[in-house]
Amino acid sequence: MPAPAMGRRRNAQPRAKVDDPKKSFATFKRLLGLITRRYKVHLIFVFLCIIVSVLASVQGTRFLQNLFDDYIAPMVAQVSRGEQANYTPLLYAISRVAGFYLLGAAAMYTQSRIMIYVTQGTMRDLRNDIFRHMESLPIKYFDTHAHGDIMSVYTNDVDTLRQMVSQSLTQVFNSVITIVAVLINMFTLSVPLTLVTLAMVGVMLFVSKTLAGKSGKYFLAQQSDLGKENGYIEEMMKGQKVVKVFNHEKKSVEEFNALNEKLFESSYNANMFANVIMPVNGQLGNLSYVLCAIVGSILAITCKDVPVLSLSLGSLVSFLTFNRSFTMPINQVSQQFNSIVMALAGAERIFNLLDEKSEEDNGYVTLVNAEYRDGKLCETDKRTGLWAWKHTHQATGEVEYKPQRGDLVMDDVDFGYTDDKMVLHHVDIYAKPGQKIAFVGSTGAGKTTITNLINRFYDIQDGKIRYDGININKIKKADLRRSLGVVLQETCLFSDTIMENIRYGRLDATDEEVIAAAKLANADSFIRQLPDGYNTVIKSDGGSLSQGQRQMLAIARAAVADPPALILDEATSSIDTRTEKMVQESMDKLMKNRTTFVIAHRLSTVKNSNCIIVLEHGTIIERGTHEQLLEQKGKYYQLYTGKAS
Repeated sequence: MPAPAMGRRRNAQPRAKVDDPKKSFATFKRLLGLITRRYKVHLIFVFLCIIVSVLASVQGTRFLQNLFDDYIAPMVAQVSRGEQANYTPLLYAISRVAGFYLLGAAAMYTQSRIMIYVTQGTMRDLRNDIFRHMESLPIKYFDTHAHGDIMSVYTNDVDTLRQMVSQSLTQVFNSVITIVAVLINMFTLSVPLTLVTLAMVGVMLFVSKTLAGKSGKYFLAQQSDLGKENGYIEEMMKGQKVVKVFNHEKKSVEEFNALNEKLFESSYNANMFANVIMPVNGQLGNLSYVLCAIVGSILAITCKDVPVLSLSLGSLVSFLTFNRSFTMPINQVSQQFNSIVMALAGAERIFNLLDEKSEEDNGYVTLVNAEYRDGKLCETDKRTGLWAWKHTHQATGEVEYKPQRGDLVMDDVDFGYTDDKMVLHHVDIYAKPGQKIAFVGSTGAGKTTITNLINRFYDIQDGKIRYDGININKIKKADLRRSLGVVLQETCLFSDTIMENIRYGRLDATDEEVIAAAKLANADSFIRQLPDGYNTVIKSDGGSLSQGQRQMLAIARAAVADPPALILDEATSSIDTRTEKMVQESMDKLMKNRTTFVIAHRLSTVKNSNCIIVLEHGTIIERGTHEQLLEQKGKYYQLYTGKAS
């Protein structure tokens, strides 16, 4: 698949409606289930700690009634009568309350420590899950999604869960326990004042719901816009040379400003409504406190003899403190609203990625090392250089070993990246063991697409592809791809030593085998001239190396893999003519006795192919050897000589 053109946006993850209550609840339930499934024991301890800390706080508030009515008031009366006040009971009571407060503080500390572990563990586990699932996704997913947007899921979206898990979840549970405990105590102190408080709480909940509905829909938009902006930045960084060569800086800045402005708008709207919730609820809480103080004072003064309405001074002080304790959790929950909604928006995008359908693999034929014992082909754990297909028949369970020869047939194959637009039409290819098959044609003719089908990066719509007489759909994809060494036009090098980059082709290769592969690709000489030789660390995808050197490392990587068959997609396109001659001899050694598929624009590199296939608009228009095609004086003749046929 060709890379997307500059300025053309690949699909970012689709926006979903975060203001859909059912979907938001489903996302929250799934996230909560993921956390509780892995950290169930930890959360049980956290919730026990929360209960202890809440009860410690409530008993301290309830003690205010006893403090005024049972200790201070009697002691004041004693002093007014000229008697000596006894402070011992008061000291014991205060010590008992202080002990409960210390227990609550210890519980809060323990809760915080545990939640740090749960939070970071959840983020670690999610990143592992995302990466593991990403590795199972088909190539099509990465062709249709901006890489920077995918990166944003790992960073921004996962990070949105940090505050929600560490603070919001515990705060919500803490608030629920606090509200229940405080409500019970409030009813025991004064029913009328409790009803006043509940009426104000109803107003607070209505305001919170209204503002939350307005802000919620913008938070997912914010995460989506952030992913798009990251994707654009990643694309511009990768294509910075192209930007500068074509003086595209001004246009790039304009496009970035447009994306950044969109992110600003969604972020502004999301936070504008969400940040209003807490101060509004705070003022409503103050109003509730004032109303209770006024009503409570009237009841304490005028209703001393009415059982249901009477209120002592200590009860009023305790109730007003409970009023604060009752409205405070609602304020705290509203304060956490930003992080909760952002986390749900991030979780939505995370689950969208995790719900992407993995690459299907129903194959059961595997590639194994083999050897002959008493004239019979058998499997072995040793690397013998002889490969075999291990075919376990599904009906009988009988195991059959068939030598891997490199016989590939494409029979009347039709393919399209989408079902409504075919790019290959009735393609027939016959590659015999050890043959070199070359594909030539104009850009976009379908050459690379054919090799992608051989690798099963994509599955065909119609026709058959057989490898050594086996339908490739029956071969496990990992084993199919292990049998096909690939050298791509664009070399991908990783941030590691040159030794490890070559060893990437076969992780169990020894240093000697790596060096031998480098020599085969004529890369050994330039590697030894580097500061640390084979231990030189490659950075920025090998930006300090020339295109030719990078390509030779890719060829060495394929050589160390020692695959039964090869696919060379413009393998020498970035190598100068002198280096190409050096590499071509090594490539011929590498291709010896291997079926090889070669894509080339330099027709001089495919002259010795057993069969050259000429493609045009996804259709084979010519096939034959170099000499046969020149005699036909068709499209190949035109490409090779530059003359009209």
